[in-house]
Amino acid sequence: MSEDRPVTLPLIFVLLTVFIDAIGVGLIMPVMPSLLTEVGQVGLADAALLGGILTTAFAVMQFLCGPTVGALSDRFGRRPVLLISLFVMALDYLVMAVAQTFALLLVARIVGGIVAATQSTAYAFIADISKPEQKAARFGLISAAFGLGFVAGPVIGGLLAEYGTRAPFYAAALIAAANFALGYFVLPETLKTRRPMTLARSNPLGAFAHVGADPGLRRLLFLFFVYQVAFFIYPAIWAFFTEARFGWSPAWVGASLAAFGLAQAVVQGVLIRFILSAFGDRGTVLYGLIFNTAAFLVIAVLDNGMLLMAFVPLVAFGAVVVPALQSMLSRRAADDAQGELQGVISSTAALAIIVSPMLMTGVFATWGDTFPGAPFILAAVLTIICIAIYTRIPRLAAAPAEPETSR
Repeated sequence: MSEDRPVTLPLIFVLLTVFIDAIGVGLIMPVMPSLLTEVGQVGLADAALLGGILTTAFAVMQFLCGPTVGALSDRFGRRPVLLISLFVMALDYLVMAVAQTFALLLVARIVGGIVAATQSTAYAFIADISKPEQKAARFGLISAAFGLGFVAGPVIGGLLAEYGTRAPFYAAALIAAANFALGYFVLPETLKTRRPMTLARSNPLGAFAHVGADPGLRRLLFLFFVYQVAFFIYPAIWAFFTEARFGWSPAWVGASLAAFGLAQAVVQGVLIRFILSAFGDRGTVLYGLIFNTAAFLVIAVLDNGMLLMAFVPLVAFGAVVVPALQSMLSRRAADDAQGELQGVISSTAALAIIVSPMLMTGVFATWGDTFPGAPFILAAVLTIICIAIYTRIPRLAAAPAEPETSR
């Protein structure tokens, strides 16, 4: 596929796939309490514990399987991995729609975590079809698609819940199946050079060891992890923080998260191009880290709920770090190793999602009664650490891993 072609159906399909990944998770959130109390025959508190088990299982499988799925796409191509994953995802939602036991729901979430690891393949597809200077902006499109799905999922799920606790699962299955059909007809294979798949490089430890052999990649990945732990404070602690400090209702919490998600989609899908044009990949990361540090500190000390609601969309202007970092990482990897690299990035993000809630809720539990903003101070400290790490990474880390040639 020519890199000079404009946005095409294959690119739209990949963006839809990421959107569906996000919307599928959010779609089922509104009905999970009712579903788990029904299936588990337990009260709300125990249902919350069961929900935590499902969430953790999903994240752990993403961590374990990200490199494996990425290696599969380097060996067999992006097309079969994406299409098979969508097909399995549709079946997985159908299983959840008819499950009558918690054990079956857990198995379905484990399978869901595996197929959701195909985000790494989506990023590898984008890397395949993009020139080095296009990658950050196109990675931003993927992040924007995920953000829009994150916003739309709970809204659609809440509306469908009026038709029963199983309705969102049937809807998610239908959406995944429809996208599978679209991909079957429009998705080409973009992998030019296939690499043999080895056990040593298709598991998290082996993949991390191989990718980490490059000092530039190793430092950037560690920076990526620390930043994700800090940034994940929003889903991890936001509802608790805003209720403790401002007494916000669930409706206000939902509205603030929706405002953030929409603003983030605009920043990552549109405005990032102008930011990249002004600062480049390297400068954009530094700008984002500094901006997020300031935003965390402001949120930590704000004592007016209306001011915070007005500030929330502005916070999204710092959501440029991940696409720019992924562009820098991608440009350091060979063409036939993009799947492996994106799998490692996916696993790194999943590990941060596992660590951040435990860390942030622990700080909130300790200091929440006296200073609810304490977790945001911690997040600011983490981003300051990121700045210190980043300014010590050689400028070479942003350069292509190999001489550029016309493809």
